[in-house]
This record gives sequence, structure tokens and C-alpha cells, in this order.
Amino acid sequence: HSSQMRQVRPMIDVVDAIDRQVVLPRPARRVVSLVPSETWSVAELAGVDRVVGRTDYCFEPVGAVESIASVGGTKGFDVGAVKALEPDLVLANKEENSRPQVEAMIAEGLPVHVSFPCTVAESLSYLESLCVLLGIDPDASAHVEACCLAAKRAEYSGADVVPVFVPIWKDPWMTFDDGAYASDVLRVCGGHNVFASRVRQYPLAADLGKREPWSEERVADRDTRYPRIRLEEVTERGAALALLPNEPYEFTEADADELRAARGVTPLEVELVDGKDLFWYGTHVARAVERLGGVLAEFRKTRVRTATHN
Repeated sequence: HSSQMRQVRPMIDVVDAIDRQVVLPRPARRVVSLVPSETWSVAELAGVDRVVGRTDYCFEPVGAVESIASVGGTKGFDVGAVKALEPDLVLANKEENSRPQVEAMIAEGLPVHVSFPCTVAESLSYLESLCVLLGIDPDASAHVEACCLAAKRAEYSGADVVPVFVPIWKDPWMTFDDGAYASDVLRVCGGHNVFASRVRQYPLAADLGKREPWSEERVADRDTRYPRIRLEEVTERGAALALLPNEPYEFTEADADELRAARGVTPLEVELVDGKDLFWYGTHVARAVERLGGVLAEFRKTRVRTATHN
């Protein structure tokens, strides 16, 4: 009778970033992605045809996602629109997407996977989980291999680590501490986030050094990873290089000039960079660490040449 027994396909079982078991009866074929970097990762790993829904901000890969239905913004997406697409996997992120809406999707019984990689190593682990959810062997994926190899090659072991400042907003200027993913990207590439130990203080006036900050009890569970800063702090913390990304705020040459000219900030080298290299995890890691590693390596060479000539 054993020949008459049907073979049972094992279910897919992955634990996500909020310690939920995401169980799928089969590899996901209809994916709604609420995170731009995850939309791109799915497209590269399994093909853009797997993506049936995206956000307004999911613009990569260009030329392939425009015809995919949008469910709104990353924060303000329409839960009903997501459900109507009948996804067998919804990709969300703990920081990118609003918690009430993610919880609403889970309450609706939608198969939601929540990510939250805060380091390059965690991004690689996330990528392996995504492969499993898509029915792909991570060990056989060229993209996973490329990311692992690129991260290994980029891992800087020299003593000449570059002190780096990366703003993410202005008016007021904002940056991130060492709890943010971008801070670890800098570390891997041979940079040091000069604001790694600078937690966000509340209220704004305290963050800008104009009054005493609230107590830890009053701050409670507010996010402290993104401090609002005074430009003088960039110099005080010894930044030698500023990398200005084009997202989430689109910095321009005018902002670069403002940094260079700011009293006490010079001599600060300023480079405009692709924000995806700092903030997008997943399959983009391979490109990101190679490019950023190159920027930091070139800065070291320039600094050596300048010191030699002087």
C-alpha cells in the first residue's frame, strides 16, 4: 500500500524579525512587497513576475515594476488592497511599515513576513529566509553567493578606518547611531560612523543642546537611533568624510557646499552617494559594499597623497 500513499510536501517554516513563525504550504508565487529593497530582491531572486503588489516607492527594477499594482505608500498602504491581491506572501519591515497596518494584515490571516536586519550579517540571513519562502535553495543562489562574497571581500581589517558622517535629513540635520543598518555597512567597508554612540534625545531642543533631555523613563520605548544634530558636532566628533545620500532625503551639491562652508566643519571631504548603497539590504548588498568600499578606499589614497605632499 505504500506505493499508493501520496508524497507529502514539507511546509515552509521561517521565523521572522518579530519572532513569528511564517508557515507557507508551498513556495510563494504571489508576493506583495511593501519594502522597496525587498521588491528588488524578489525580482532578482525569482523574477519580477512573482510580485503582484508593491508600494509607490518600489521603483526597482526600473522598467519592470511600473505595471505592478500599487497598494499605496510604505506607511500608508491599503490593507484591503493587499488582501484583494490574494497574496501567498506579504513582505513587510518593522521600521519601513506602520505597525498598526502590519498587525491588521496579520489579524486578517495574511501570510506576513516582517524583516528588520540591522547589520550586513543579518541582511545575509534575511536573504536566506527569503529564498526559502520563494522555494529557492540559498546555497544554489548566485545572488546569495555574490552578496556573501562581496561582504567578505569588503570587510576592512586595516587600521586606517575613515571617520564618516552620513546625514539622512536636514532642517534639522539628522543622522543615525550604531543601531542602524547603515552604520554596519560603513563598518564593513572600513568606515566609522562618528555618531555611533550619539542616541536621539527628547525633546528636539535637548537633541540640539538647548535644554536638558527627558529622563529614560519619560523617553520609554521611543526610537533613539536617529539623533537630530548641530553641524558643530560633525567637527567635534572628528568626521573626515561626509557621504550625502539621495534618500530618504535627496541631498544635492548645494547641501555639500553648505557642509564644506559651515564654520568649523572644514576641512571635510564631501561625496554624494546612492542612498540605496547605505540603506537597502537584500540582493543590493553585493553592489553596495563594493561601491562604498571603493569610495572609502579612494578617500584613504587621497588622504595619503595629501599628507605626503604636505
